[in-house]
Amino acid sequence: MELGMIGLGRMGGNMAERLRRNGHTVIGYDRDPKLSDAASMDELASRLPKPRVVWVMVPAGGPTHETIHRLGEVLEPGDIVIDGGNSHYVDDQKHGEELGAKGIGFVDVGVSGGVWGLQNGYALMVGGEDAHVKPLMPLFEALKPEGQYGFVHSGPVGAGHFAKMVHNGIEYGMMQAFAEGYELLVASGVVKNVPETFRSWQQGTVIQSWLLELLNRALEEDPHLEKIRGYAEDSGEGRWTVQTAVDLAVPLPAITASLFARFASRQKDSPSMKIVAALRNQFGGHPVEPMA
Repeated sequence: MELGMIGLGRMGGNMAERLRRNGHTVIGYDRDPKLSDAASMDELASRLPKPRVVWVMVPAGGPTHETIHRLGEVLEPGDIVIDGGNSHYVDDQKHGEELGAKGIGFVDVGVSGGVWGLQNGYALMVGGEDAHVKPLMPLFEALKPEGQYGFVHSGPVGAGHFAKMVHNGIEYGMMQAFAEGYELLVASGVVKNVPETFRSWQQGTVIQSWLLELLNRALEEDPHLEKIRGYAEDSGEGRWTVQTAVDLAVPLPAITASLFARFASRQKDSPSMKIVAALRNQFGGHPVEPMA
């Protein structure tokens, strides 16, 4: 199968390479001419056989809006656009309507697998109409891991990125649980070999997992985590998960707490904790730590 791919950064480039390894032809377009096969979106469209398939892998928000709008100008009825980035499902619904009005199909794909997907395959969560998803199955089969897992047609347009959003929210909670367990083991003074304790859990325990394997790898490289700051960004998926839960009145205490923990990691000197310290000093005479 032949398709165009827009956005050939690390993730997009790896996906294009996996597709090529599985016998598909990929014509890429990127703003970096060193990565591109085509000089423009117009050239990309002209080089693809009809009906054309274009996979978009650019940052969510403005870049995705602009790319999809432009594709709506250069593609024709019967073509299909895939958004494989980290877009919000609400944006997917708007993009689906915009392209649908021109007879162009739209499919959203939540992709998980990161840098390991090239070797192991990507988990794909797909949203779109059956008529648009079925012709793309050769691509999805080439990208997913071998076997029965790693692919789901979650529902209509927006469902793929909604599923990926919730997936990432769960991921936030799992990582936070490992992080808190690590901190408690270190603080206890009772457990003398924390990295080895985590490593022992990799087999035969309820919490054995790929995330635990990755944590063990990190602790092998830096047993006391002295080379990195305790600072964690959030990609936006965690925020969308929590915001959606509020809209739907669904309680997500663990995922919400894990998101707020990331916010706390960015404060060198927490204003809220200053208030807590000041109040404890005022009502109980508890000591406060002076600024250095």
